Amino acid sequence: MGFTTKQVHAGVEPDPITGAILTPIYQSTTFVQNSVDEYLAKGYSYSRTANPTVRVLEKKLAILEGGADCTCYATGMAAIQAVLQACLSAGDHAIVSDVAYGGTYRLCTKIFRRFGVEFTFADTSNPDAVRAALRDNTKLVLTETPANPTLKLTDIAAISEITRERGIVHAVDNTFLTPYFQRPLELGANISIHSTTKYFDGHNATVGGAVIVDDKALDEKIRFVQNATGVIMSPWVAWLTLQGTKTLSIRLERQAANAQAIAEFLESHPKVAQVRYPGLESFPQHELAKRQASGFGAMLWFEVKGGVAAGKKLMDSVRLCTLAENLGSVETLITHPVTMTHADVEEAERKRVGIIDGLVRLSVGLEDPEDLIDDLRQALDKI
Repeated sequence: MGFTTKQVHAGVEPDPITGAILTPIYQSTTFVQNSVDEYLAKGYSYSRTANPTVRVLEKKLAILEGGADCTCYATGMAAIQAVLQACLSAGDHAIVSDVAYGGTYRLCTKIFRRFGVEFTFADTSNPDAVRAALRDNTKLVLTETPANPTLKLTDIAAISEITRERGIVHAVDNTFLTPYFQRPLELGANISIHSTTKYFDGHNATVGGAVIVDDKALDEKIRFVQNATGVIMSPWVAWLTLQGTKTLSIRLERQAANAQAIAEFLESHPKVAQVRYPGLESFPQHELAKRQASGFGAMLWFEVKGGVAAGKKLMDSVRLCTLAENLGSVETLITHPVTMTHADVEEAERKRVGIIDGLVRLSVGLEDPEDLIDDLRQALDKI
């Protein structure tokens, strides 16, 4: 069965009572049991532990990623938190991509370090750097690829080979590409993490997260954390995400094609200093992008000549591109990571990993590419 067919049908069955084609929203706290001796005979007791609507989404995402099972969460950061809690204890060490979403960096450095967990932010694009960072107490390697916001890639298969040699869990944040373009579990990773807020939803309507694993025992550990901490996805959010997921591949194809056209336009513009998009032959890891993914995604970044002032002028001058945090939606969003998504990352750390002050991040949407290019052109003309 093809991916697009699975994204529509996997995990979903008509309602057995009414025949409704859409999964019902089971907006219920608790579930009545047949008897004490038949507790959980119907599979559900309390919605913090499991909810039928959420469970359908979990099944669908597990199938799309090719995993053993999936757990869903209130936010993408709740999903990251659950993985860290399930894999790490006080005194343990984790390796994290040196370029990662600012919220991931904040969670590791400001929260988990307080409880005795050690972190090394390593250049995971270099397998030798990962090997050098390994310690006897390393229990987790968390990679983000493509990384937010620089789009630096990690060779998932190469890092997975290293972690499997040592019995270490390898988790990949797959938010930027989704299983339509990239499937980390097939490349050897143990966990694939998503902010479902982004491409699975696709409409700026919800916040949510998901963790898909390659092993039932690992799923049980993470599911225990999900239940114990209560960081669950609501049935209403799950229902909306189910509807968004049905069009995931169609949206991504259009968004990636738009991103390619925009990247090529920007690369040829005299006022643009540099552009980074995996689909460009000038992208430093273009060959790796072609090898481990079936598409290049809809995220790109560029820097305009004239520094930060020119970049801010551009972002204040666009009319169709929307200045806002988030990505993956049908609307094209423009963001300044240094002051928005990565503001909590220390300046020295940002500069060390290449998050420059003038970096402009673009999450390309579904609009007509000619309109998006015209909008960027008129904004560049004002610099």
